[in-house]
Amino acid sequence: MSERTDIPKPEGEYFESERFGGLSILLALVAFVAIVLSVVGAVIDTTQFAHSWLFAFAVFFTLCAGCFFWAIVHFAVDAEWTVVVRRQLENIAVLMLPLAILFIPVLVLRHHLYEWMNTPVGADPVLDSKRQYLNWNFFLIRAICFFLFWIVASQLLRRLSILQDKDGNPAFTLKLRKLAFVSLPLFAFCLTFGACDWLMSLNYKWFSTMWGVYIFAGAAGSSMSLLVLVITALRKAGYLKDVVTLEHYHIMGKWMLAFSVFWAYIGFSQYMLIWYANIPEETQYFIARNTESWWYLSLLLVLGRFFIAFGILLMRFVKKNPGELAGIAIWIICMQILDMYIIVLPALHGTGVHVSVWDFTSLIAIGATLAFIYLRIVGRSSMFPVRDPRLIESLKLVN
Repeated sequence: MSERTDIPKPEGEYFESERFGGLSILLALVAFVAIVLSVVGAVIDTTQFAHSWLFAFAVFFTLCAGCFFWAIVHFAVDAEWTVVVRRQLENIAVLMLPLAILFIPVLVLRHHLYEWMNTPVGADPVLDSKRQYLNWNFFLIRAICFFLFWIVASQLLRRLSILQDKDGNPAFTLKLRKLAFVSLPLFAFCLTFGACDWLMSLNYKWFSTMWGVYIFAGAAGSSMSLLVLVITALRKAGYLKDVVTLEHYHIMGKWMLAFSVFWAYIGFSQYMLIWYANIPEETQYFIARNTESWWYLSLLLVLGRFFIAFGILLMRFVKKNPGELAGIAIWIICMQILDMYIIVLPALHGTGVHVSVWDFTSLIAIGATLAFIYLRIVGRSSMFPVRDPRLIESLKLVN
């Protein structure tokens, strides 16, 4: 343990929303313009826009779902180091509510995305064998259930955490731990089947039993990178300087490294097993993504998400330097965006990359909307759990 004496005051530290009013207005304007352009895109080229919107949604969904995962793991394992950064995980996790609204275009434009919704019964024996699962009514019910869980659990998690700020009652910690134990298996279930429903069923003939784990690996690594960026931005704005230390950055960097390795392991295992079995129903996914210009993006993903990130994050001084760690965090998030792009867009442009302006407007529309809402949320509570029983241990962290 270190001999730190700069323990935060009981009243905590609060984000001054009025100080960033200009940024909020800018984000609102950008979101509005991007949404209007997206509506135009939906009219001009509906099929392209539908795939672009699903791609953008998948990017931000994995980021928010990953933050929710880290928040519930904190309570499940009774972690100490995450106490000072946990509130920002909670603030990002509750963005599942606006994400549910932003998922509506996917439901409305479903016929432009999922071939199985347009194929009549009896036209394809492969699809007929999956009809009990792949049908519109069950698809909609599952989506509602998934988002209902994420919304209720994330809102309850943040609410109980904020209530503890008032009196430090350890009973809230026990309640949050119980909530985490219930949420972990439900999270795994919802993320796995959500990934299968919204992404894997773009090609209903293809399947992979490792798909849910692959999506989880990307979500966990990229969301930890997002946390690094958020914390770094807040510290540059003058917040959390005596709260989040280089020791916390070091641990966040370790988790970024760990999930870069885990993502590569799952991705290679999935590829190797499908390549080895050489079953046409399985190989078609990788054949499409190794065709023409898609091959170059797939190669960039492998090199960028694992080899480059792994090599840089191995160095201890990078993980203890906020600026350099933030730089590699941006790179990992860019690789997550590329990963989702390679997953979604080949379903439309299987013969080669065809970048559309709607890809960018969709990303900006969803990203600016969520950033605007985040700025509205972050100022409503202390920026760290000021009366968490493990706060002192987190402040004294040495690893």
